[in-house]
Amino acid sequence: MKTATLPSIRVAPDFRLELEGVLEQGETLSQFVENAVRTTVAKRKNQAEFIRRGIAAIDATKVDASGIPADVVVSKLEAKLAAARLVLAQRGG
Repeated sequence: MKTATLPSIRVAPDFRLELEGVLEQGETLSQFVENAVRTTVAKRKNQAEFIRRGIAAIDATKVDASGIPADVVVSKLEAKLAAARLVLAQRGG
C-alpha cells in the first residue's frame, strides 16, 4: 500500500522553535507530528467507545428499571461528605 501525506500546517515561527525544542534525540518533526496525530486518533476512538458503552448502559438500566434514583445517590454522597467533615473537625483540621 502506498503511503499518503498529511496536509502541511502553518504555525508561528516561535511555536515551531518551541516544538523543535521538545523533540527527543533523533526524532524528526514529521515523526513527532505523526505520533501526535496517531495519539489523538486513538484518544478520540476511545472517547467514542466510552460514550457508546455509557449510552448502552443507560439504555439497559432503563429497560431493566434497575437504576438508583439520583436523589438517593446524592443523599448518600452528602452523608459521606458530612461524615468526612466531622472526622476532619474532630482532628482539628
